[in-house]
Amino acid sequence: MPVLNTFERIRALPMPYQTVLALYLCERMVPNYDLFYQVTGFGDPKPLHSALNACWDWVWQGKKVKVNFSRWQEKIDDVTPSEHGHDMLGVYPAMDACTAVSTLLQGLIDSSSAELVSVAKISQASVAKFLELTEGAELEAQERRKLLREHELTQYEIEVQQAVLNYLETISSAHPKPSKELVQQVRGMARDEGISNIGVSVEELEERVKD
Repeated sequence: MPVLNTFERIRALPMPYQTVLALYLCERMVPNYDLFYQVTGFGDPKPLHSALNACWDWVWQGKKVKVNFSRWQEKIDDVTPSEHGHDMLGVYPAMDACTAVSTLLQGLIDSSSAELVSVAKISQASVAKFLELTEGAELEAQERRKLLREHELTQYEIEVQQAVLNYLETISSAHPKPSKELVQQVRGMARDEGISNIGVSVEELEERVKD
């Protein structure tokens, strides 16, 4: 039997568990927007956090909770930065965070597995873009490709996705829908990890807010 890659494994999950994974990955990207907002004052992180909170509640309660995914998507579009308006590297991870949450919401609007899988692709691509523009900026093409393939952030992103996949595959084989306890556990995993997908420290962000 051929070994499935990360994205094929996500497609094989029941859609509610695909949603849990996409939410987890979005939670790891949103701190990049938080940092951009703190540095520039542009936008507002509240719609991103509130949209994710609503989706976390919805994913285990379903129709018991009414969530207007389209409205949340509009609010996120309103606070999404543009590379043309900000001459700084941090704009790209911030844009990627918005794109990931908006893509998640589109997946829930359309009941589309493809959109939920795309969140994982966006997260991986965001790491690669960040490395390309920082450590890889002065490298030749071959060296840059090697960096993007072997860098610890690239490896860690893939390992994180596969570790959560392993867990969700095991749980979903016995439980067709995510439980409240599972959702709380996966949310806690993202929070306890303490860093974004490009290594931004959540604790340092919180300290900056206090200051």
